[in-house]
Amino acid sequence: MELTAAGKVAIVTGASRGIGEATAALLLASGAKGVAITSRREENLAEAVERIGTSERLISFAARADSEEAADATVQAVIRRFGSCDILINNAGTNPSAGDLASVDLGAVGKTWEVNQLGPLLWSRAAWRHYMSDHGGAIVNIASVGGMAPSPIIGAYNISKAAVIHLTRQLAMEFAPSVRVNSIAPSVVRTKLAAALWEGIEEQVAASHPLQRIGEPSDIAAAVMFLVSDEASWITGINLPVDGGVTGATSVSSIGG
Repeated sequence: MELTAAGKVAIVTGASRGIGEATAALLLASGAKGVAITSRREENLAEAVERIGTSERLISFAARADSEEAADATVQAVIRRFGSCDILINNAGTNPSAGDLASVDLGAVGKTWEVNQLGPLLWSRAAWRHYMSDHGGAIVNIASVGGMAPSPIIGAYNISKAAVIHLTRQLAMEFAPSVRVNSIAPSVVRTKLAAALWEGIEEQVAASHPLQRIGEPSDIAAAVMFLVSDEASWITGINLPVDGGVTGATSVSSIGG
């Protein structure tokens, strides 16, 4: 089985590094007609483009994940440039709200929820309105295993990712049959966003995963590639854990310890 994005046009939000950058690079390598990456800062996008490799098939937009205007403008610009918007990867995320829910700063909570929960809806609506409702497509939302079970300190983040998982199911129902919507739930991945969860304690964190390593951005990108490919044409509304076995191969006696 060869996964291909040949002839497809994709938007990847939050793609100036980590999972988003790896996903954009893989889509291009898999034959995508065009890939647009977004991030808040132009300089970060320029660095990502340089790492991925400058190409006429790769464009970038400085766009906020929680802005309806930015989502609409980006989708429309991508369609003008490449002629379609077949794939949307809602990867942009943030987590400035560490702390117990009883005391965490509510401003930080609001920012977390706006980017992580509202953002995927805004970009999905834009893709639907401007292209996918008439032509079909595939959407993948990047959730988290934190959205499947509670954990200390990052409760607001976990709640936002639980919302993404349910948003995925809701949109899969509403956008069917022409648009497939799925989500991926990573565990700890070697990214800047997740650095506080693994830097300095990598061996300990790796040991907590049945497959004995933390994830790499390429692990998530590969799963995204499958879900947007024609090989997954009968799959919609699912949340796929890509987590080194944390949710599927951990004994009950090891939970919490």
